[in-house]
Amino acid sequence: MRVMIFITFCGMKLKDVESVGRAVLPKFFLENLNVHVYDVLKSAGSRVVFTSVPRVMVEGFLNEYLSVDCVKGTELHTVGKYFTGFVSSEGILIKHRALKEFVEEKRPDIGLGTSSLHDHLFISLCKEAYVVNKEDEKTNTTSSSILPREKYPKPIVFHDGRLAFLPTPLATLAMFMWLPIGIPLAIFRVFIGICLPYKVVIFLGKLSGIRLRVKGIDPPRSENGKGVLYVCSHRTLLDPVFLSTSLGKPLTAVTYSLSKMSEILAPIKTVRLTRSRKRDGETMQRLLSEGDLVVCPEGTTCREPYLLRFSSLFAELTNEIVPVAMNTNVGMFYGTTASGLKCLDPIFFMMNPRPCYTVEILGKLAKELTCAGRKSSHEVANYIQRQLAAALGFECTNLTRRDKYLMLAGNEGVVEDQSSRINKPN
Repeated sequence: MRVMIFITFCGMKLKDVESVGRAVLPKFFLENLNVHVYDVLKSAGSRVVFTSVPRVMVEGFLNEYLSVDCVKGTELHTVGKYFTGFVSSEGILIKHRALKEFVEEKRPDIGLGTSSLHDHLFISLCKEAYVVNKEDEKTNTTSSSILPREKYPKPIVFHDGRLAFLPTPLATLAMFMWLPIGIPLAIFRVFIGICLPYKVVIFLGKLSGIRLRVKGIDPPRSENGKGVLYVCSHRTLLDPVFLSTSLGKPLTAVTYSLSKMSEILAPIKTVRLTRSRKRDGETMQRLLSEGDLVVCPEGTTCREPYLLRFSSLFAELTNEIVPVAMNTNVGMFYGTTASGLKCLDPIFFMMNPRPCYTVEILGKLAKELTCAGRKSSHEVANYIQRQLAAALGFECTNLTRRDKYLMLAGNEGVVEDQSSRINKPN
């Protein structure tokens, strides 16, 4: 344990580790939460967790998702704003000793632990004991012992980190063995996307393992000579690129935040917006007069099966609107980040052995459903959000880009409770 702690934490900043505990680890914990453990935990009035792992790794998840009142774990030694990699003077937490110190002469009503000797000593101090047998979990079907998503104590809409898999020793070894192949492969995939014609890109992309699924038909160009506005769900920075490749024609994409490197490498024209509604509206009107335009009204990416609130600006610009349901599937790396280097997002996505992109063109929006049909821009935006959610099997939320960065980057204060905002499009 001491060796693992040293390797993991030596030289790490306190704020970075706290961010991982808040934004990365909860996804893995929830996806491996035993349903019976959760039921027992939920039945208790006051909940205290004792663990030998560093407290900073688990406290955020336990407080936020399981409403644990107190977490006792191994404390780590720090110097200024950095971890040294050593444990504090108290050493590795011994559960039964920590429990005796915490309750003194009292006996807790319920004890919950594993079949290890240390946990047996721990739960023997409680009036009623429950044991989680790890061997039974391995031989049992995963679906019967793991808490299903619909029973999560609160929805997990946002999470960060690059790994799309649980980093078990074998899975992590496989990842490191793949990297010498995956990095050159990602560079090759990016290169062909920049330099070669659409049909050749699709052919070579399939040979390299990229799966592109296209549904629907591209509508004809509008009669007034202006371009068509494609309104997409936002999964990665590559959404406009894959849409352009699927349609076999050049598109212009507007974006709020794009790194200079991504802008240089983009095989299609990209234009930055300013977040000034008037100026952005004028920019998009000009671009529509020049050709077809792609916009992602969510303003940021979301990995989970949810759609964030749609900005209504696009609905005020044109009646030639085509909703496009975009979705991705990756097995090793996420092509999005909130706190890492955004210029590496396309590289990480392309490093996956078999990344998948689904593009479903839903057809041009009827005129009576646009602002020309006396609908407000908010009504149009909400209607398209619901239409895309239905096509993808996702859930609509009222969450925004600000909510995401408050939670994952922690740079704008405390985000309000998200669970109360699910299923509430404005």
